[in-house]
Amino acid sequence: MKIIGIIPARYRSSRFPGKPLSDIMGKPMIWWVYNQVKKVKKIDEVYVATDDERILEVCNSLNINVIMTSESHQTGTDRIGEVARRIPADLYINIQGDEPLIEPETVEKAIEPFINDDALLVSNLMSEINDPVDVVNFTVPKVLTNNQNEGIYLTRSTAPYPKGRIEFKYYKQVCVYGFKPEALEFYCNTARGKLEEIEDIEILRFIENGIDVKYVEVNTNSIAVDTPNDLEKVRNFVRENNVIL
Repeated sequence: MKIIGIIPARYRSSRFPGKPLSDIMGKPMIWWVYNQVKKVKKIDEVYVATDDERILEVCNSLNINVIMTSESHQTGTDRIGEVARRIPADLYINIQGDEPLIEPETVEKAIEPFINDDALLVSNLMSEINDPVDVVNFTVPKVLTNNQNEGIYLTRSTAPYPKGRIEFKYYKQVCVYGFKPEALEFYCNTARGKLEEIEDIEILRFIENGIDVKYVEVNTNSIAVDTPNDLEKVRNFVRENNVIL
């Protein structure tokens, strides 16, 4: 099975412009993500997919495999779809460019469900929420699954609501995905559904259309960088834990 890791990275962001090039101990954030993914033994090749010349230039200067993609893509998954049309593989692993501390073993968890299930098209990761603030934070999508760990719904709201009992574990989405080529083809040729439009969560396109998304629970210390405050958290973590790649 040929497996390719793809890191979508765009410069323009409403909350944090230029985020992939943000400095972390002398290296841009995209460098940190790329080098973490390179450690995953099951992944054969790793690429950054961008639409920005500044990111392209930095990647080339740091010997990072990079592919220039269209500026018209609405989502990172659309960008992955373009790469999939250009570079054939059996499985594509999408790792967000704002996860500089993502552990290689966490990325590998997105691959595991495909090993014994040839029919599976999509995987995604989730982790238990330990910070109560994240339960009500709209930037943190909450994951709801059935007994087979298949996605039922993702929402930015607090869900499920604890009416019957308060002893409940909440789970947040970890933005590492596994896609078969057929899944990416479906995504790129299917319009947003009502729920995806409302929540603005890409994976809902599959769930709304009855495509199983297998969720794998992981224990990760990764910090997704959505804001400058998140970036400072990463910098502090790297300094305090003497993280060296």
